[in-house]
Amino acid sequence: MADVNFNATKSRASDDAETGNADGAQEPPKLHYELIELLFFAYRDFISDPDAILTEYGFGRAHHRVLHFVSRNPGIRVTELLDILKITKQSLGRVLKQLVDEGFIDQRTGLQDRRQRLLYPTAKGEKLSHELSIPQSLRLEKALSELPEDGRAIAREFLFHIIDDAERPHVARLASKP
Repeated sequence: MADVNFNATKSRASDDAETGNADGAQEPPKLHYELIELLFFAYRDFISDPDAILTEYGFGRAHHRVLHFVSRNPGIRVTELLDILKITKQSLGRVLKQLVDEGFIDQRTGLQDRRQRLLYPTAKGEKLSHELSIPQSLRLEKALSELPEDGRAIAREFLFHIIDDAERPHVARLASKP
């Protein structure tokens, strides 16, 4: 994906500490192919229903992500959205322009700082965001119902620990909204 800014700049010392022995010899990381593939297929199916809906609008996954986070965080600053999505300003600009032009998102100037651009979902945007969340929620509900009683907590914890350590506090704040 060309517009994703992946920060893989760990220090060599931290890499050595994670994978090396006391004598400095490198141990290869344990490869979790089964989980990697399950995550791949789960993601593929998780986004398939919203993808079909988005196609009707001529939108793609970037539109979905922008609409989701703007709907969940009305008044979000463009800079915050860039930080969440880890995409370039240019990529966001293209998607945002289309969502604004077609009446899904309203862009306003900040009251205290006129340089800020604040994003709000319109009623049309809220409706589409909700429509996209329904099949995903149904898929999650079905999967969770097939797990033991504490399955939701375990699944949540597992996914949370896949997130980079430095990002967890920010993600926790975002994901804890009702």
